[in-house]
Amino acid sequence: MFAALTGLGLSTAAGLNAYIPLLVVGLVAHFTDAVRLPQGYEWLSNGWVLLIVAVLLVAEIVLDKVPVVDHVNDIIQTAVRPASGGVVFSATAAAAELDNSAWMAEHPAVGWILGIAVALVVHAVKASARPVVNVTTAGVGAPVVSTVEDAGALGMSLIAIFLPVLVVVAVAVLVFVGWRLLRRVRRHRAARRSRTAERLKPPA
Repeated sequence: MFAALTGLGLSTAAGLNAYIPLLVVGLVAHFTDAVRLPQGYEWLSNGWVLLIVAVLLVAEIVLDKVPVVDHVNDIIQTAVRPASGGVVFSATAAAAELDNSAWMAEHPAVGWILGIAVALVVHAVKASARPVVNVTTAGVGAPVVSTVEDAGALGMSLIAIFLPVLVVVAVAVLVFVGWRLLRRVRRHRAARRSRTAERLKPPA
């Protein structure tokens, strides 16, 4: 069950930042025995792969903190973050060990699907909320929120690997924050529609 929680935590982190969980898993597997990559995923701990992921991470960190550019980056990351979620979920053997299920072990693609689904949901909430944050803060909130997201992705990745029992709590907190953000997004859109309707309303 801990392997499943590790996969859940890492794929959740991937929804916030595609490269942080990949880099964390790769570095931990490269330098310690805390993560043992299954056959077919050894490339994650390769030095050149880690260097490429690190470069991509730096680019992501910079781009995600620039208003408007962050929105374009989110569109591009719609494919990257879910793919990363599938990789880290499967690479931590969560699919094979989920509830010690023989069926899961015989169907490793399920790990990919679960990881992709979790990362996609988190990404969707992030991508929906960011434009609202930019508009309501005149762009000032972008680097602040982005930094919080990066810290959250790093924290979630480390918890998923070293304290997987706390993943449930961390995910619950993230769900609550996401729910609040979605409410704010809906209120903002409703207010914008109302203002548009008022402008288009013919004079009495």
